[in-house]
Amino acid sequence: MISLLFKRLLHGLLVLWVVATLTFLLLRIAPGGPFDSERKLPPEVIANLEAKYHLDEPVWQQYFRYLSAIARGDFGPSYKYLDRGVSEIIADTLPTSALLGGLAILFALLLAFPAGLLAAYFRNSLIDRLCMFVATLGISLPNFLLGAFLIWLVALQLGWLQVGRWDDGLSAILPTITLGAAPAAYLAALLRSTLIETLGEDFVRTARAKGLQESIVLVKHALRHSLIPVLTVMGPLAAALLTGSFVVEYVFAIPGMGRFFITAVTDRDYPLIMGVTLVYTALLVCTNLLVDLLYGYVDPRIRVQ
Repeated sequence: MISLLFKRLLHGLLVLWVVATLTFLLLRIAPGGPFDSERKLPPEVIANLEAKYHLDEPVWQQYFRYLSAIARGDFGPSYKYLDRGVSEIIADTLPTSALLGGLAILFALLLAFPAGLLAAYFRNSLIDRLCMFVATLGISLPNFLLGAFLIWLVALQLGWLQVGRWDDGLSAILPTITLGAAPAAYLAALLRSTLIETLGEDFVRTARAKGLQESIVLVKHALRHSLIPVLTVMGPLAAALLTGSFVVEYVFAIPGMGRFFITAVTDRDYPLIMGVTLVYTALLVCTNLLVDLLYGYVDPRIRVQ
């Protein structure tokens, strides 16, 4: 176990370095600069700004300065928010995005498992077709369109909930549904297909031959062996949800990392873009490590090397 964690740690550090390098290079290669705007700034002002943020140095020197800073946990100052550093912005907004993502994951799992089990148990029936129709609709419907529809129906037409705020549990309901609907639909469809495939295995036929009820065979025998594909997609899915959906946060005016990332891209705020990208990569590495550890627990036949 210690050897596995050490290898995964080294692998994660390598991934972080590659992502940091590629992000740095792509931002430098892209046309334009962080201080370009519709209103042309005087050359003297641009020169002073570039000198302040070391953008007048050679690219290789900027790169090593950047790596040295992130190694110390310092993502640098924001070009857009002059009174705040990137580390401060991430520290203030990541908990909000993580809370929204955690609620979306919980919502997705609570919806996906019953739907997948029902569809597999009543396969080729009306219930199965209805569950898969809803799942296909949930996968196909963009979250910004679903969010706009929920705002129009629940908030504007029915007046049940308010939007544009993030101060209590009620304000998290619509964003959670919007963010968790597509993952729930995808996981339900995936669980159904893997369950149906597992139900054709020899050990399931043996359980049926012992006289066990189909529901017991499905839940106690087939379900555990069908979780491997679900766990595989849960790694990157959880990382994406925990960092928050940029679109959903923007639609519901949630003070998470999404709003800052969108403005960072449009404003070419290099440090903020790279900081948010590295945070997402770090969460992706951690969730994938957790998935690797869960493989052996779910299926003892699997031994992660």
